[in-house]
Amino acid sequence: MTLDLSRPLPELLQAIVDIESVSGNEAELADAVESALRAQPHLQVARIDNNVVARTQLGREQRVVVAGHLDTVPVAGNLPSQRAVIDGQERIVGRGTCDMKGGVAVALQLAAELDAPRHDLTWVFYENEEVAAPLNGLGIVADAQPDLLQGDFAILMEPTSALVEGGCQGTLRFWITTRGTAAHSARGWMGHNAIHDLREVLERIAGFERREIDVEGLTYREGLNAVQVEGGVAGNVIPDSCRVHINYRFAPDKSLAEAQALMTDLFEGHELDWVDLSPAARPGLHLPAAKEFLAAVGGEPGPKYGWTDVARFSELGVPAVNFGPADPNKAHTDDEFCPVEDLETCAAALRRWLAPLPAAQPAPSTTQEEQ
Repeated sequence: MTLDLSRPLPELLQAIVDIESVSGNEAELADAVESALRAQPHLQVARIDNNVVARTQLGREQRVVVAGHLDTVPVAGNLPSQRAVIDGQERIVGRGTCDMKGGVAVALQLAAELDAPRHDLTWVFYENEEVAAPLNGLGIVADAQPDLLQGDFAILMEPTSALVEGGCQGTLRFWITTRGTAAHSARGWMGHNAIHDLREVLERIAGFERREIDVEGLTYREGLNAVQVEGGVAGNVIPDSCRVHINYRFAPDKSLAEAQALMTDLFEGHELDWVDLSPAARPGLHLPAAKEFLAAVGGEPGPKYGWTDVARFSELGVPAVNFGPADPNKAHTDDEFCPVEDLETCAAALRRWLAPLPAAQPAPSTTQEEQ
């Protein structure tokens, strides 16, 4: 399929959404993105797996990276997309419209349009953001060719309702397993019930102080939750094993190591089987490039609840913010949507910030009499 990047944004978004790209199935959309960007003479395009990077090379003093992931969570009867007016608001409805093909549509259109921006630009479209971290396309590009992601500032076009969200929470996921002794449930006293032993673990989770923490003027909320339980063999067997999957979301006031140490102390006496270790990212809104961007966008910045790839940029030494169309609370929902107004708002803000500087005007000539 060919993507026409000159189409009105709502139509372009629908064309992108209707190319199904559940994590692991991004090839068709990556092909379309690569083809559309290679048609732009002002861009140099590279592809690594299903990750497409397009760059201007204009010799500007600063380089800005704009990134968005191509994949979505599984479809739930919400494709193809629809354009509808609901509660007086014009929306594009369908899987991926919110998270985050609305941002991808804006980035693709501006990548074609901005052929002489005030900063050099790097546009990144990548795979496998919604699944395990080792598969993340941004990480794959960073490992294979890190120079492609270098810049002075980065914008991740995750949904933020067209407002700037700084930094992100870190996330830890781990399993705790309890051990018992199997027995027939009619003679339960002869065994030891591993499921019952979860009570003590769950009580520690319930008693954890979930703080609100100020970091560089933004307030982040922490969270600790049991998100999955596995155990039991049959309806008449005392279980000898049970495990609980725990997710800790932490503020960017602490490092990954500090967050791990906190969880290790909280669950002293238990072995933690780590599944996901993703660092938080500080907002960095005090940095010059971020201030310049905020001035162009306007509005009051807020914190990012949840983990995003701004943390990867932070690890690469590139300060980054989240900024994209659609309400993040609609991400992954069966009725997710992107307001058309948000598309236009994000595109207009980025145009204001990235538009070419006005050409220098020649000094007025003077006559001999004026001299």
